[in-house]
Amino acid sequence: METVLAFDATSLQDRRITRSKRALRTALVSLTEEIGIDAITVNDLCERADLNRGTFYNHYKDKDDLLRAFEDEILFDLTRFQDDLAKLGMMDLVKLRLLKKPLPFLVELFDYLREQGDFLHAMLGPGGDPGFGPRLKDCVCSKLVWSILHEHYANEHDAFVDYYVSFYAAAYLGVITRWIETGMHESSEEMALIALRLFFIKPGEPIAL
Repeated sequence: METVLAFDATSLQDRRITRSKRALRTALVSLTEEIGIDAITVNDLCERADLNRGTFYNHYKDKDDLLRAFEDEILFDLTRFQDDLAKLGMMDLVKLRLLKKPLPFLVELFDYLREQGDFLHAMLGPGGDPGFGPRLKDCVCSKLVWSILHEHYANEHDAFVDYYVSFYAAAYLGVITRWIETGMHESSEEMALIALRLFFIKPGEPIAL
């Protein structure tokens, strides 16, 4: 009986922690959209989340610690796509391009980005964290470009290759940011097709999926 009660108490505590963190995340997003991340205080977060400061400091040292924790959570979740990235090759892209089919894991990636859309919109926006975009680029966009490089170039890492990866990684972050900023109207399948098509557009040719 005591074991059951202890388990119930632990479960209740876990649910309280989850609710508190969810409330703080919602508060962070809404306040970032309203006044910008730099202007937010711990008091603002607690008031908006309807929590006391003690609860906040049970989980985070300060606002920056909270922000980093939520960003790290998203970036950690995105690492689950890296196995698929590692297996990706240019021939896979060419085949799917000819069939006009999206990469399945890219569809899943955009599904996940949509789920996190409120947080991403706030953090990538004008009042958000300027350091988050580069971290997102390194976590997803750069790895996507590296994965399709010919093995010869992927192993050389000369200056031009590095610039090539930086160019396309920044472009893909721009695609993600625009999609989020404009309300994510395109489906995940459409965005996966757009991402694939961008690899094959040549200067001067008609722009079409």
